[in-house]
Amino acid sequence: MRIGPSLRSAALIVAAAIGFGLVATAPAGASTELDRYLDLPLVNRDAANGPGGVHPELPYDAARLRELLERARSEGVAPTRYAALLAQYWLVDATAKAGIDLQSWNPRTGVAANRDNLIKSYQYYENLQLGHRELRWAGMGGQVGADFGGGLIDFELLGTLYDLPGISEAARTVLGAVQNAAGPQAVAMLPPGLEALAEAGPDITPEDLRYINGMILVMQKNIFSDLMPMHDAYVSEGLPALEEFQAAGLFGSDIMGAWRDVASGDEARITTGNRALLRREQQWAVSAQWDQVRGYKGSVGEAITYLSGAAGSPSVAGVVPPREFHPIRMPVTLADGRPGQLTLPLPDWNWSVLDARWDYITTELLPKYQTQVETNWPALEAAMRVPYPVQLESKRPLLNIPQLLLAAARQLSVTPIDQES
Repeated sequence: MRIGPSLRSAALIVAAAIGFGLVATAPAGASTELDRYLDLPLVNRDAANGPGGVHPELPYDAARLRELLERARSEGVAPTRYAALLAQYWLVDATAKAGIDLQSWNPRTGVAANRDNLIKSYQYYENLQLGHRELRWAGMGGQVGADFGGGLIDFELLGTLYDLPGISEAARTVLGAVQNAAGPQAVAMLPPGLEALAEAGPDITPEDLRYINGMILVMQKNIFSDLMPMHDAYVSEGLPALEEFQAAGLFGSDIMGAWRDVASGDEARITTGNRALLRREQQWAVSAQWDQVRGYKGSVGEAITYLSGAAGSPSVAGVVPPREFHPIRMPVTLADGRPGQLTLPLPDWNWSVLDARWDYITTELLPKYQTQVETNWPALEAAMRVPYPVQLESKRPLLNIPQLLLAAARQLSVTPIDQES
């Protein structure tokens, strides 16, 4: 039987009372089995450290975890001491509801081995949105997940079936077009990812792509493992369950405040709360990994992270692709000495950089998804009810990369400043 909010609150009060010596503690040795699971570090909270749950010694049986949690609460153990138990319980519960085998979930095994986990993760996100209109972070994550998963599948194909040098040659065509139009000084002003793509393409190996795919799958699991237990606790037991997360140190007052906003019933506060959850995802959960991927083997990581932004086309209605959001525009000097502007339909930013990514998310993805929820729910609901394997396979952005780059070179324009609107 689940403990309701009032009983959980009572358990936390008892814990405080024991801390002040107002309630007798259990006899010495009575909690030997529980003690084994107290004060455990969340060593796998970053999925780069290993497969499975948050600590390799914790059980995967939800009933057993629940029993241990109830014992810790009844004995007045400080929530910070059973934080790993709490995190493991809700992660086990969330993955079970999604249909994922947590114990075997290992991002390092590659895209093919994790395809079902991708599908089940994002289907679970969308189901949460369909059942709870306020859970907009989950809904947007499910929508964007199809783009993310489709891109991963294509990256794996790039390492096996596709011609990476062809991408490099197309990138060099873009650099050549810029040089012909505005000289070598203009090439030096291009985003570093584009030059890296031209340089590194022939040197990128299938092993490089497997490493980067593995890191991106690590990020996907990190996001699920952090945000989905919160969502599961919220829909299962409400804000009191999340207050226990905060008491255990699993998140701070900012995220607790975000969940109070999400639960408020007030549209403005719901938006604010979901935005805070989105910021946690992008900064706390994955920012360090994106930096690591971008820095991988110098130009290799720079090239692939730039490519992911140049090729992407998000599913959220009305959202412009990253390549159309802040496209390359630079001042040049025309042949007759007049000032001009060179425009190239490729992004002047790299998706892996937090500030640039956050600008795109909050300018495009978040407000336009919010508009869908508020003004066009039937269409959004219909999109989410499409079987997720179909959603995933319909978003395969990377196989036309050379054509996209060559089209960008053809669309390059140089215009006098006085003709710009």
